[in-house]
Amino acid sequence: MLRTMITATNTMGQLQNKLDTISNNIANSGTHGYKTQQATFNELMYQQFNTDKQDPTVRQSPVGIRYGSGAMLGQVQTNHKQGSLQTTDRDLDFAFTKPKQYFNILMPDGENGTKTVYTRQGDFYLSPLNNGTVMLVNTDGYPVADANGQPITLPDNVKGFAVRDGGSLEATYPNGDIIRTDLAVTEFQKPQLMEHVSGTYLGLPNNLAELGFTQAEVVTDLQGANRQQIGMQNGTLELSNVNLSKEMTDLIETQRAYQFNARAVTLADQMLGLINGIR
Repeated sequence: MLRTMITATNTMGQLQNKLDTISNNIANSGTHGYKTQQATFNELMYQQFNTDKQDPTVRQSPVGIRYGSGAMLGQVQTNHKQGSLQTTDRDLDFAFTKPKQYFNILMPDGENGTKTVYTRQGDFYLSPLNNGTVMLVNTDGYPVADANGQPITLPDNVKGFAVRDGGSLEATYPNGDIIRTDLAVTEFQKPQLMEHVSGTYLGLPNNLAELGFTQAEVVTDLQGANRQQIGMQNGTLELSNVNLSKEMTDLIETQRAYQFNARAVTLADQMLGLINGIR
């Protein structure tokens, strides 16, 4: 009975993680640029009982009895499928038209200064600075990086923005001046290795070397002639790729599995009570 309870509680703890993942997907279904997280499960170690001498029956299944000890969350993967585009007609709204391409955002990193994280959430704003210039930032106030990895600052009084081929941001001024800046765009070569940081942000894992990869093998900064591969347009935003129908179905299935394991714990407890009550 104790083993039944341990197996069920092991699985319940992992199912709770899957419920959290599904809940996060549903909560972010309206977040621009959000990519669905998908949890997969693996079986924990099981104990093998060899009963072939006592049970010589020929079976198609493996010989003996395998007694499992539950399931564990194997991996939480990101679905990088392109989301639908929503027209906003706002100058500083940008969306990628190709998958696996991401904006570079300079996120504060404590004593280390800043670190580069990647997102497809392209609703940007202008933040005024003290020296008569403005900085291009995202909804969290983090600077948007240019092709050189530096924050994008522009003289104040910008009249309008447009994005040109190759991810070039064009700022126009009332006097007719035009300033062009290349937005930093990174393409994921091995998106399954990217680590979810928070919200819509993804980053390189800290143990990339231990995994046997280099940064150049995982991500590519689109520079020079490669910038012609960039698919970007402004006046639009990319919606999340969360499929609410699938998430609700997964939620119900996971809740049923959780209830099933909770019931197993209850039954095992009742049977232990009966055994302890025998006199």
